[in-house]
Amino acid sequence: MAFMAERLNRVRILRGERDADPSLRARVEAIKRYQHRRFTRDYAALLSEPRYSQAANFFLGELYGPVDFTDRDAQFERVLPWMARLLPESLMRTVVDLIELHALTEELDQQMAIELPTSDVDDQLYRAAWRAVGRRLDRERQLALLLAIGRALDRHARNKAVTATLRIMRRPAQAAGLGRLQALLEAGLAALARMDGAWAFLRTIEANEQKAIDILFE
Repeated sequence: MAFMAERLNRVRILRGERDADPSLRARVEAIKRYQHRRFTRDYAALLSEPRYSQAANFFLGELYGPVDFTDRDAQFERVLPWMARLLPESLMRTVVDLIELHALTEELDQQMAIELPTSDVDDQLYRAAWRAVGRRLDRERQLALLLAIGRALDRHARNKAVTATLRIMRRPAQAAGLGRLQALLEAGLAALARMDGAWAFLRTIEANEQKAIDILFE
């Protein structure tokens, strides 16, 4: 609980810094748009494959999308004690990983934005900002969290008790103003369930992203 609250608070601080500096905010948004374009390009095959398209769109939009997650994060903060009491421990572990990945991604994106001289991001500027920030262990931690979340959602999607618990929570969550969070969890499970096994999908992501990390740190 304390770890999750601290991570969400860190994201709130980062957003506050962007709100105080419109130029920084524009550069962070440019980093996110660049990454979204890169993922869309690199995973075009997965996005177009019926078996994998829903999962690919989930990861692209909900974990790395160039959108404002302020409302979702506020819901996380309000519901942390409630979730810890009601969610199965295995699913709560996945929520912890989601929050850690989100906070780490926001921090790395903002550090890269600080290194940018402009919000017009191209391949050369992106590589230069990546290398200026460094933090290879954190980049590999970012990938490890993404894969752990994917594997966990794949397991949860096969667990009838977990899916039943989420269905039971749907109305109370919506009534409490937590529909965005509920939708995130349900969308993740639905996306992984549709694949009927996520091994090949996640292995493709792991190989591609590890290669990208290796190249950028050469």
